[in-house]
Amino acid sequence: MDQVSRFYGGPGGLVAAISSALDSAGLDRTQLRPADLAPVDEFHIRGRAASLEIVEALGLGAGSHVLDLGSGLGGPARTLAELTGCTITGVDLTPEFCEVATALSEWTGMAAHTRFRVGDATATGLPDGSVDGALTVHVAMNISDKPALYAEAFRVLRPGGRFVVYDVLQGEGGDVHYPVPWAHDSSTSFLATLDDMRELLPAAGFDVLSEVDSSDESLVWFRQMRARIERDGPPPVTFAAFLGDAFGQMAANQVANLAERRIRTVMYTCSRPL
Repeated sequence: MDQVSRFYGGPGGLVAAISSALDSAGLDRTQLRPADLAPVDEFHIRGRAASLEIVEALGLGAGSHVLDLGSGLGGPARTLAELTGCTITGVDLTPEFCEVATALSEWTGMAAHTRFRVGDATATGLPDGSVDGALTVHVAMNISDKPALYAEAFRVLRPGGRFVVYDVLQGEGGDVHYPVPWAHDSSTSFLATLDDMRELLPAAGFDVLSEVDSSDESLVWFRQMRARIERDGPPPVTFAAFLGDAFGQMAANQVANLAERRIRTVMYTCSRPL
């Protein structure tokens, strides 16, 4: 667990680095909206498009309370809050991510609807049945005890509530090319397969409403991102802010991993039975 936190923690000073990059780009923090931060905020494959799919799948509105397990920099949480008016609690293992997520919510006017705290996604400490919806986005790849993760989501969700899982899974094409944005090597990478997920979620008690494989779209997304950077240069703030110089190799490996079916991106919409 500490190894995972160190991987994402980076060299420190991430709030200042993002703030400086926004200033250099001429972006006024008093006028920012969540979508303005997408190049760094949406730290998952297919970015904001995937976040919008998650919002639709959760089907929640104002007054709802949502738990984001492994909330990272808070991009999906802010998108959900902005579009629905709900309140989101984010739990993440990496202290600096929680610090950055809190700052970005303040800058985008979402502080009243989002709160982020350091914690374990498999043991949040929230009361039973205390949230109307839950989500986890590109998190389980770093968690070996997946039954504990999905059991925790089930426990805190009210009966009838929805749980959306959007993750990277092991594909049929062979071992993953490392490094990738979630791990330098296999020591902190724990990818489930499609067959695993089809057992894990029902075993936790969930009814699985849908399984949507977006791997082809993910490959197009990465190729388009690479083409944009080659044409226009990188945006003012990117994932490289906390992944460092290795990000270029990570992105290239992701294209290869998707093209060779070594990984898949899949979204599950689940519900806790009444």
